[in-house]
Amino acid sequence: MTNDYSPRWRIEPGAGRDLRIGIIGAGGIVSGAHLPAYRDAGLNVVAITDLDADKARSVAADFDIPVVAASAEELAARIDVDVVDVAVLPWVQPQIVGVVAAAGKHMLCQKPLAMDYGTGVTMVEVAERAGVLLAVNHQMRWDAGIAASRDLVEQGAIGTVTEAQIQVSVSTPLHLWAWIAEMPHLDIKVHSTHYLDALRSILGDPIWVTSIHGRYPEQDPVVGETVTKTVLEYDDGHQALVATNHYNQHGEPSAEFRFLGTEGMLAGTIGLLYDYPNGRPDTLSLYREGAQVQAFEFDTMWLPDAFLGPMSDLLDAIATGREPITAGRLMLPTLAVGEAAYRSAEERRSVRLSEITGEDA
Repeated sequence: MTNDYSPRWRIEPGAGRDLRIGIIGAGGIVSGAHLPAYRDAGLNVVAITDLDADKARSVAADFDIPVVAASAEELAARIDVDVVDVAVLPWVQPQIVGVVAAAGKHMLCQKPLAMDYGTGVTMVEVAERAGVLLAVNHQMRWDAGIAASRDLVEQGAIGTVTEAQIQVSVSTPLHLWAWIAEMPHLDIKVHSTHYLDALRSILGDPIWVTSIHGRYPEQDPVVGETVTKTVLEYDDGHQALVATNHYNQHGEPSAEFRFLGTEGMLAGTIGLLYDYPNGRPDTLSLYREGAQVQAFEFDTMWLPDAFLGPMSDLLDAIATGREPITAGRLMLPTLAVGEAAYRSAEERRSVRLSEITGEDA
């Protein structure tokens, strides 16, 4: 028995690449991920703004952005801006969504979409009432290893998925983001949300969420949880595990994922996390009974390359009149899974996702 699988994982060019992008926010993730990915793809970024005007001017100079707007309101109102990349702190994002929606502009928001599920629902409704598209920057869906795994699962390469695991044990430089270090909710809210959403993109929505959270003894002044274990249970009985530790101070880093199925297994690594932020390409291997192991090679990385995915998809959705893959309403369950994880940890019990969403199980 031989394998002949060839997964699709590269980000398609798509339509709408000539649409004009304005960016609200000029922080490190914009200069280190958004703009390099957009530049390499030839996207048309025409304006930027930030509360720190000097920072905005510096980033504009580095990436040849012609306009530095004085405010979010000014940028959103510009007739030469078609799409707004909202890259602000999560508790500021609801206000900016209102500004952009009022200006009638489509937008890409960051994850987490909101600090709580109810606020996320309100933001989605604001955009829907304004008749504009709101997508969420859950870019790990476009990371090479995850995208290839999803395609192989869809091809039936491992049969029916019976279990999934994402296990990360690394030393994360949390000091690089002061606002993250100050958050009472940390890993699930801003880090493991990537993994939870990646699992949703392959497995769908869970029925139950069970989560336990902890802190490294010497992590002060970092406030929130930095060691977590979250189990997702599905209606057909299979499970998924996300396990993270941001304080692996003394051992080799590890960032691995597995999808086990009735006919095979996918096993890979998240390359970015082995030498963050420099990283390396992901790895992925397909195991099937009676066949040689098939290893797939990638030449892109999660950061910055996958950051093209959500914006490119949004541009194509605008141009072709379809719903974005990461449309706000479709991403609300990711926000709900995170909220269920916090409720589970705080109340020491399993939580039905429907407790958060209010929908029937």
